[in-house]
Amino acid sequence: MKESSKLLRPTQYIMSAVNDTKFKFAVFLLTGIPGQENAYLWISVPFFLMYVISIVGNSVILFIIKTDPNLHEPMYIFLSMLAVTDLGLSIATMPTILGVFWFDSREISLDACFAQLFFIHTLQCIESSVLLLMAFDRFIAICNPLRYASILTLPRIAKTGLVFVLRGVALIFPLPFLVKRFRYCRANVLSHSYCLHQDVMKMACADITVNNIYGLSVALLTMGLDSLLIFLSYVLILKTVLSIASSTECLTALNTCVSHLCAVLLFYIPEIGLALIHRFGNSSSHFLQILLGYVYMMVPPLINPIVYSVKSKHLRARIIRAFVK
Repeated sequence: MKESSKLLRPTQYIMSAVNDTKFKFAVFLLTGIPGQENAYLWISVPFFLMYVISIVGNSVILFIIKTDPNLHEPMYIFLSMLAVTDLGLSIATMPTILGVFWFDSREISLDACFAQLFFIHTLQCIESSVLLLMAFDRFIAICNPLRYASILTLPRIAKTGLVFVLRGVALIFPLPFLVKRFRYCRANVLSHSYCLHQDVMKMACADITVNNIYGLSVALLTMGLDSLLIFLSYVLILKTVLSIASSTECLTALNTCVSHLCAVLLFYIPEIGLALIHRFGNSSSHFLQILLGYVYMMVPPLINPIVYSVKSKHLRARIIRAFVK
């Protein structure tokens, strides 16, 4: 079956499955960029460069923060957490993306797909939590600076980070088992070059109501709640900043939030758009789904280390010293 499947087009694959409801797929087919197959080699060049820059950039930030005792502060510890999750997302997604572009390796086994979606969604939840912690850090630093050191102690940061990691793992852990129980006989061509729960569950020839409800509940309890708390923290930050008499002090305080705001917007806007399209946008452009998927998975790990390196004076100086030496 695996050999003969390579001779069929994706549409033939789908039709053969529809005509035989007893057929169960052993693999899913990943999708690159439809209609651009002849240009995959050229398209892969910027993708590969983005992958390398993401790995190197986040690794450099982790190395600099670890080796410089002056950067062992809450803000930089949260930044190192963000770098770790960005590294994880890049490593979890880019190998299959480049495999499609370089080797036309579109097949992925069901178990490998379920494992990939577990890691992707878990890391997404953890990154959302880290962005919330970074918002709390800015809130304390601006609204209650005298108690900053007593509130954000290293043991408290470690415990809070561990709680959020466990939250992400516990909430996402059921997802692979919820999709593994299905028989896949309608279609097996996924919308992206990697596996997502909302994409995989549509391939099942069974009632997916439980998956829909659970997936939506997890999204609301993690990214939905986190984004709401981040928004409220910035409302309070803005209220405090506007009460400052000096415009210079006001701009200085807001300037410390620019990097975090960029990270929040880069993470949540594509994620919200992708989630809405997958759940409610059946008539939306397939190319738009693919584009948002690539932006969501590749741009934050690429841009976050650059933005923080540029905006953080101490981190920028330390990186420059390291490379000059």
